[in-house]
This record gives sequence, structure tokens and C-alpha cells, in this order.
Amino acid sequence: MSTETKKRTIKTINIDADKCNGCRACEVICSSFHAAPKYSSNNPARSRVRVVRDPLRDIYIPLYAGDYTESECMGRDKFIIDGKEYDECGFCRTSCPSRDLFREPDSGLPLKCDLCDGEPEPLCVKWCLVGALSVTEREVEEPAEETKRGELEIGLESLARRFGADKLLDTVAQITKGR
Repeated sequence: MSTETKKRTIKTINIDADKCNGCRACEVICSSFHAAPKYSSNNPARSRVRVVRDPLRDIYIPLYAGDYTESECMGRDKFIIDGKEYDECGFCRTSCPSRDLFREPDSGLPLKCDLCDGEPEPLCVKWCLVGALSVTEREVEEPAEETKRGELEIGLESLARRFGADKLLDTVAQITKGR
């Protein structure tokens, strides 16, 4: 019995923390791109990229939002950079229950970098004038029958946890009543 596989191209944003100067242009363009309508506002809290910073020590590390996880990780290691101690959570790209980083500020829904879907390259990379962000592409093989939870399912589950399933169902019923 052979398992059928298909190839797909995965883009990855590479981060060179030594080049980042903390200008936060990546945060600004990301939040503007994801505003509704596009480019109508700028709120870095809605950005899918954040710059972890310690300006007194001239340390800036851009992180972009990864996948959502339903549980907190067990890793609480500490890293020492230039004599300053950092918590492992500070460098994590995951949206999880233990922190608000990479959550939409109004709804609490997890944010995930979509690499500026529809654009030739992620805008954070395009606007990074110092070259701290770059993109690489690679092909991977994956099983054809793979079923993943979609963004809709993850979002609805997050809303149900936050507001309760009854409130969510009532709201959906109200919204769809006139249609």
C-alpha cells in the first residue's frame, strides 16, 4: 500500500537579529496591511510581527506570529544575552493561552503570519531597509490525505472559550437572521 504525497512550497521568514536596529517598520506595515480596509489604519497591536527589544543594550529581535496552540508549553528556560536574562517565552512565535502576544486586541483571536497573502513577498521583508528580514522557499512533501484544522475552526473555538458556546451561537443566529 503506497501513500500518495504531494509537494508544496513553504516560504519562511529568516531573521538576522544582528542587523535589526529596532525601527519597527515591519510592525507598522504589517498592521497597516491587515487593517480593514487595507492601509486604513496603523495599530502595531494588530501586527503579526513584533520586535522584542531592549533599547538600552541595543538588542532588537523581530518575531513573527506562528501557529496557535491550545496548551501552554512546559519550557521555561532562561537565556542570557549580553548579560541580561530572558525568559524562553519572550522568543516564542506561538499564540497560546499563557500570554497575549500575537492576539487580536479586540477579539482575543490568535494572529498568525500569512506572509501577506496575495503580495509577491511579505511586506515586513520588503520594508526592512537594513536586511534583518529575508525570505527563503523550500519544497516539502506531505501526505495527500492530511486534514488540518482550519482558521475558521480555530477562531470559533477560541471565541467559544472566551464568550461561551451559547453566546457565540446566539450572535451567529442574530447575524444570519436577515439573510
